[in-house]
Amino acid sequence: MQRIAWKYYPRQQDHNTEQNREKSPASVQLQLMMSSSFNIFRVGISFVIMCIFYKSAVDSLSELSPQKYFSTLQPGKASLAYFCQADSPRTSIFLEELNEAVTPLQDYGISVAKVNCVKEETSRYCGKEKDLMKAYLFRGNILLREFPTDVLFDVNAIVAHVLFALLFNEVKYITTLEDLQNIENALKGKANIAFAYVRAIGTPEHRAVMEAAFVYGTTYQFVLTTETALLESIGNEDIENAHLYFFHCKQVLDLTLQCRRTLMEQPLTTLNIHQFIKTMEAPLLGVPVEFLVLDDIDSLISHVESNVHVEEIQEDEDEDTKSPNMDVQDDEVAETVYRDRKRPLPLELTVELTEETFNTTVVASDSIVLFYAGWQAVSMAFLQSYIDLAIKLKGTSTMLLTRVNCADWSDLCTKQNVTEFPVVKMYKEGKNPLSYAGMLGTEDLLKFIQLSRISCPVNITSVQEAEEYLSGELYKDLISYSSVSVLGLFSPNMTTAKEDFTEAGNYLKGYVITGIYSEEDVLILSDKYAATLPALLLSRHKEGKIESIPLANSHAQDIIQIITNALLETFPEITVENLPIYLRLQKPLLILFSDGSINPQYKKAILMLVKEKHLDSLTPCWLNLKNTPVGRGILQSYFDTMPPLPLLVVVNLHSGGQVFAFPSDQPITEQNLLLWLKKLEAGLENHITILPAQEWKPPLPAYDFLSMMDAAASQHPTRKDPECTKETDVQENDKKQHEDKSAIIKEPIETLRIKHWNRSNWFKEGEKSFRHDNKEL
Repeated sequence: MQRIAWKYYPRQQDHNTEQNREKSPASVQLQLMMSSSFNIFRVGISFVIMCIFYKSAVDSLSELSPQKYFSTLQPGKASLAYFCQADSPRTSIFLEELNEAVTPLQDYGISVAKVNCVKEETSRYCGKEKDLMKAYLFRGNILLREFPTDVLFDVNAIVAHVLFALLFNEVKYITTLEDLQNIENALKGKANIAFAYVRAIGTPEHRAVMEAAFVYGTTYQFVLTTETALLESIGNEDIENAHLYFFHCKQVLDLTLQCRRTLMEQPLTTLNIHQFIKTMEAPLLGVPVEFLVLDDIDSLISHVESNVHVEEIQEDEDEDTKSPNMDVQDDEVAETVYRDRKRPLPLELTVELTEETFNTTVVASDSIVLFYAGWQAVSMAFLQSYIDLAIKLKGTSTMLLTRVNCADWSDLCTKQNVTEFPVVKMYKEGKNPLSYAGMLGTEDLLKFIQLSRISCPVNITSVQEAEEYLSGELYKDLISYSSVSVLGLFSPNMTTAKEDFTEAGNYLKGYVITGIYSEEDVLILSDKYAATLPALLLSRHKEGKIESIPLANSHAQDIIQIITNALLETFPEITVENLPIYLRLQKPLLILFSDGSINPQYKKAILMLVKEKHLDSLTPCWLNLKNTPVGRGILQSYFDTMPPLPLLVVVNLHSGGQVFAFPSDQPITEQNLLLWLKKLEAGLENHITILPAQEWKPPLPAYDFLSMMDAAASQHPTRKDPECTKETDVQENDKKQHEDKSAIIKEPIETLRIKHWNRSNWFKEGEKSFRHDNKEL
């Protein structure tokens, strides 16, 4: 059979394909051995063929006049009409094949008809005969796709091409190995792939793949190719036959690993593909299953008795071969560590320290030290991130990455004031160690290390240097780690104010870039930026803006709070990592859910309300479901079904748990949003749901370690946190034994508590307080 080339035509995007599908008819369900796990939907599109009038055509094809045909069109429905002018023998074979396709297409909700041209009516589709050799696919009055009739050469080609057009967004056609690798990498940890090779578009095998994609397209990513080179590149040289591979990508969490591939060995038919996919849903065994057939009972007894001894030996083998016990399964981190326990780590990238080598190594070089316990799950999980950090810094950093296993060197860890695991400390010559207290991840630790390279605050010595600092040129290699640079402006005689700012800078070291300028010509900068001394200049590099904040009568903790608030975005994209930061503001969340980038007009409307102070009692933010898929589960907990996007909601987590939804029939404009918020404030809007005040409890009473710690702590007097001290006050003789006081009380930016917040009485139910940390978003 001659290979048919496939040409893509412009197509209107169908954003509601999954929602518009209905269940397929009983004939399709019976053919596919329909099970309860099917989630079949029918695309609400009809397919009507504009054909040449032929008297011998069968009656199963609907015949309509142009006027009647267009009067029956409905929004969301599609049709293809051929305005017949005269008998044409050229179309007889095509009409016969089209007639054969009527029943299978109707099984998928696709109708087939022809339209007869009449003299009383005119239509641009009643053209010359050469224009009548095409099939046109419409949705309503909009042309979606056109097919030359020689492409629809038989019933298989008709069904295959029509389904391929309708499933354009669910079946990706690729031509290169790079395309396949990109799709595979994008779906690792998310979904599995059904990859098919067919010799040509329109073949029976192509039809079978499209029919399977109609059923399973919302569960698996279907990928199609006709390129023999692509098939050969994955190790299959049999290009004469069609092939289907199942890529097991959903369980692959390591992006460096390849998805496991299973080849379907049966011919590509609809039923075989269905059985193959259902088999792939079963748990992976890893090895082929062999069946033993015994002819009589005596053989069975003999076989069992001979294997009893073997089973007893296997039970005594190494514990590593056993399944994890219940203790491991109760802790997801521990279970992950157990599962990856045999995965080798390149520990040679870090230096292992002992009690004998610690002092000499740390004194001889600037070092990062990881204190961990080999028996603790969190330590072993973070060790992977620490090794990843070593890989990123290999050959680019002067810092020596080291580690100490406190399970082996407990005395050493005690001397270094290590009382919990894991802990990362930075040691620099002449200074006391600085503790890291941020998120246990590679990127956050890398940011801390890079920003700790400079003094905090940096001493700026000239107006020109200050301008370079504010523009980002002075430390342009660090801008990617800190989007805000802070410069304190002080007169030379403002001693107390400078001390408070220096204390705040030490507190925030490793989390934000701070600088101080206190020369005689400081008024040049204060006049330029309209800043009343003492003041802060906040340079936001992404927006290219510099704003001034007065610091009169501001102590160190006040300055820390000001800078911490400055790091928060006005309209941030919420992620799993930064959500706790914004929850601590203790305000209701105004969340815009979007399946991708948000509409600039929506962002403009919300930012305008922020600028006009209408959203001071809320935390406006948005959530991209493509970047944070957990958002789908959040929406499903708010609504019975997945609502259309974009969607704007208000979630009052901290007092009441009510969830309010912006009306979906209204555009998100500044005026509409403001009116809606006023109705909420007046109590005129009904909530769509109330989140329960669920508590996070341990799986068993014996695992309630926090209450045990609280009970133990209550037996001792409360210890007052030490005050921050300047680095210049540190003495050389105690640098190895004591922590920098500013480092001891250091918390990451994302864990700084907001000690003074305005508890708004924004909702009527807000008077009843709930524990905000015991609810799920």
